[in-house]
Amino acid sequence: MNPSRVAYIMGGERTLGRRVRTLADLRRAVEEGLPVAALTQVVSHLMVSEAAATELKYRVVPKATLHRRRRRLSPKESERLERLARMAALAEDVWDNPHAAQEFLTSRQPQLGNERPVDLARTDLGARQVEQLLMKLEYALPA
Repeated sequence: MNPSRVAYIMGGERTLGRRVRTLADLRRAVEEGLPVAALTQVVSHLMVSEAAATELKYRVVPKATLHRRRRRLSPKESERLERLARMAALAEDVWDNPHAAQEFLTSRQPQLGNERPVDLARTDLGARQVEQLLMKLEYALPA
């Protein structure tokens, strides 16, 4: 996992207000609470349509909660967002193509019980399932 790639998907230094080069840098940013703007960056990176982006945004942070947030997400919300960005970065590494990665992440996958990877990212175990599948694909192991 490349922390700077995850940060790039979240909008990079411009959005995060800091440079992220290491896992420790990324961890500190998440613990302090990621900027609300990072949420917009990630869902825009993943979803083609505005409706789909809005739906995903509210899955990461519920609508009522998001409207109360002015600048920063809570650490728990930040963890969910970081998981989603990390999964996107890994998928892009595996597919070596952002559009193919986007298609994989937003389509139902038989190997994941016909669930969409972006939906599984809501929990740590779901994200691990997706990451495990991506690693199998990367190393040409039976999925």
